[in-house]
Amino acid sequence: MASKKDMRRADLIVPYVEPEKEKNDQDMMSTMATTLPMAAIFMRNKMLGWTAVLFALQSWLSETPEQAKGSGNPGLFSVGMAFMSLGTTYMHLFLPPIPKPGSSSPTEAPAAAPPA
Repeated sequence: MASKKDMRRADLIVPYVEPEKEKNDQDMMSTMATTLPMAAIFMRNKMLGWTAVLFALQSWLSETPEQAKGSGNPGLFSVGMAFMSLGTTYMHLFLPPIPKPGSSSPTEAPAAAPPA
């Protein structure tokens, strides 16, 4: 049977040192948080707008004080830009486009077909 004595030696213990984080992780996330709202505005794509909001929130909540000092724009600016892109994609629901004179409205019933 094995003995109950602790066989570990105190002089061989190596303390844990946390590895350094890569700087590219936050840089890529902030790039996506800045680029996605612009793509959503240009394409008027709702899915890109919601993805931009999620990326911007995640980027804003995970930034450290050192990253906030060194970045060109604050994380809250990316969040505002993402919500603005979301508002742009849903704008047609609140401000419908004005029909041109002489053209039919998209909500109007189609013209009657002549009897055959």
